[in-house]
Amino acid sequence: MTVAAQVMVGYAPDVPAIMRVMDAAFDPIYGEAWSGAQLMTLFALPGSRVAYAHVDKEICGFYAARVAGPETELLLIAVHPQHRSSGIGRLLMGDWQAWANSKGVEDYFLEMRADNPAISMYNAAGFFECGRRPSYYSGGDGIKRDAITMRRNISVSE
Repeated sequence: MTVAAQVMVGYAPDVPAIMRVMDAAFDPIYGEAWSGAQLMTLFALPGSRVAYAHVDKEICGFYAARVAGPETELLLIAVHPQHRSSGIGRLLMGDWQAWANSKGVEDYFLEMRADNPAISMYNAAGFFECGRRPSYYSGGDGIKRDAITMRRNISVSE
């Protein structure tokens, strides 16, 4: 299913609505969600961007990223569970990459929990595993999970 969504640049007044998506999207057992205060810090950092997707004026997904020189890092991306598998994650990924490309970025990075099902979306977007941190994430369920660093190089991918 694909929905008609639009991406907008986020601002501080959008944080409560973005946090509703964050709270719904991230299972608390993994401890990956950020607080509203952590998200707010990005609005003051040069080279950072928070953007969200909305359908019918309802925020249904967002990402947070930063650019530093020729590199960009996707810090967070989330889609509300009611809107998953609708193309919103791909839309947000495309917006992040277009924004970073406009800044002259050549290398795209992200890090994720090894058992995160979003890996298929990242692979489809041209990302590959370039590093692993064994037992990096400690879940509330007592299980330690690896962190995977993924990379996409624009000169190789395009």
